[in-house]
Amino acid sequence: MKKALKILLFGIIIWLIPFITGFFFYTPDGQMSVDMYLFKTIMILVGNFTGVILAVIYLLKIKKNFLKESILIGLVWILINYILDFVILLPMSGMDTGDYFVQIGLRYLLLPIISIAIGYLLQKKNS
Repeated sequence: MKKALKILLFGIIIWLIPFITGFFFYTPDGQMSVDMYLFKTIMILVGNFTGVILAVIYLLKIKKNFLKESILIGLVWILINYILDFVILLPMSGMDTGDYFVQIGLRYLLLPIISIAIGYLLQKKNS
């Protein structure tokens, strides 16, 4: 699979898995079935677990420039998550942009933080 396509596909998967997981915590009439804080914690865990697994899978195939590649995937993946949230999640939830960044958007900063940390360690180990 071409590098750009793989990066895009992984970014979509990182967004899609928590999005789908979230549906399991709502009743058929759209009410949340668990405590809001538990829901948000689960979403953070699912999203970051997915991101870490896919970052590791992606970076293990890389032979050089680990830090550069990890910065690239972190930035592309956060951008994909923001775009998909603005196109799908915000219209569904009716949330305004300010609330979105306070409640959800800032958490996506973990994607580049984690990917860059992995890339940094790989770069150090292989230099």
